[in-house]
Amino acid sequence: MTAVDFEAFVDRLATVAGEAVMPFFRTTIGVENKGGKSFDPVTAADHAGEAAMRQLIKATFPSHGIVGEEFGNESEDADYVWVLDPIDGTRGFITGLPTWGTLIGLMKNGAPVYGVMSQPFTKERFLGDGGAARYRGPLGDRKLRVRSCTKLEDAIMSSTSPRIFQGKDLAAFEAMEAATRHTRYGGDCYAYCMLAAGQIDIIVESELKPYDIVALIPIVEGAGGIITDWEGGPAHKGGRVIAAGDRRVHAAALELLAAKA
Repeated sequence: MTAVDFEAFVDRLATVAGEAVMPFFRTTIGVENKGGKSFDPVTAADHAGEAAMRQLIKATFPSHGIVGEEFGNESEDADYVWVLDPIDGTRGFITGLPTWGTLIGLMKNGAPVYGVMSQPFTKERFLGDGGAARYRGPLGDRKLRVRSCTKLEDAIMSSTSPRIFQGKDLAAFEAMEAATRHTRYGGDCYAYCMLAAGQIDIIVESELKPYDIVALIPIVEGAGGIITDWEGGPAHKGGRVIAAGDRRVHAAALELLAAKA
């Protein structure tokens, strides 16, 4: 499979997911809670989007593995594994906000090598292979590049919600919020793409799953950013994650989190 063929396939994968999901957006769609006491919504749109992607992957690359939010894992020890989240930001989706997106990640021998965030409502796609990242959408086709930010006090931070942090982790996050200039909540996958585009400086999260983050790693890194866990290790397994556009502010954030968590 050539690079051009691969890009065409991923583009098709994002398109079929969007075609499956969009008929449900801003409708009176039913919502189930799969999180027990905590609200973790899932809809027919989530199921339809992932089913469409799985069908295309299996038909094209039957030897590849798949890790997905809605239908579990298949052949996850394969050399190539697709990591799928049909709607990252379902809370945004069910409230009609366009801050959600379809995440398509590809792992090779256990490491993220390619990622796409597709937002079919705004007709935007953010793509990265770890070495470069780019945007396609209403603003044209352009390269993505993070911005310089050396100090926490100058940084704009994003996080899904303060409620994802517990105990010492919450104290650490609150210290980060106090140290930075401004915090925005609820961006989900879109926030990572805005970091790659130079609009946000740092993102601090917890309780992530692999399908929440694998696709975003090549985009952030391709734009010149850094994304790790709170100990500075690989982030592709999820958990507590920190992303930054500038390595200096990332180092400062790691130091603060280590002191408080």
